[in-house]
Amino acid sequence: MQEHYEVIEDLRQVHGITRLLAVAGLPRANYYKWRQTRSQRAEVQARDHEIKKHMMAIHFAYPYFGYPRMQTALEEAGYLVNHKKVARLMKELTIQSVIRKKRNRSSYTPSVVYPNRLKRHFHATAPQQKMVTDITYISDGKRFYYLSVIQDLFNNEIISWKLSERNDVQLVLDTVEQWTRKRDVSGAVLHSDQGFQYTSQAYNTRLEAFGVKGSHSRKATYLDNACIESFFSHLRQRSCTLISVNQEMKFIKP
Repeated sequence: MQEHYEVIEDLRQVHGITRLLAVAGLPRANYYKWRQTRSQRAEVQARDHEIKKHMMAIHFAYPYFGYPRMQTALEEAGYLVNHKKVARLMKELTIQSVIRKKRNRSSYTPSVVYPNRLKRHFHATAPQQKMVTDITYISDGKRFYYLSVIQDLFNNEIISWKLSERNDVQLVLDTVEQWTRKRDVSGAVLHSDQGFQYTSQAYNTRLEAFGVKGSHSRKATYLDNACIESFFSHLRQRSCTLISVNQEMKFIKP
């Protein structure tokens, strides 16, 4: 029966539905029910494909995410997906969380952790007072990159950003360097999470050299940097829309 409906669908523009159904001896209602089911299935498959692309981007940036954290990341990007479906799609993509190796305590270098100078007071009365920074993943439809930005809380302007294939300290240092080349940053507060890039000695040295006051969120408290998280969420939703329309999304360097 499935094959009959598919043949009719292929020939409907040439011979007409009524004639084809009469020849095949099939009820019109059954045919339209089949078309509706096929359309709904196609919509589900298209959405699953979009979700899978986003899951691959998340996995690329956060390979240690299992399905619970993957589900949370999808929700933050606007995709409400049941945890069972997340697990199933991850299995279809053959991706699973990568267990992070424990650090060797003998080679561990103490981090530089700043006090939380913002304390969720995200309002600024002038430019270059309060800045926030973070890193996220982004895709051009073919490859995944890491995007590092610095945002001015006075007007939410992105005043510096860098793209890289590596999520490392150098990416953060390059972003800070671009910021400091453009403006007098002495006395500014630069707030971030406690990622390894932002607690490194190299980052601390760079801030001290330009008179910047470092600030850190509390551990596992993303609301302490809610402004930049909100920007990234909108950016990822926008980038997914652009990718679906044009698989060759281009970036313009500032």
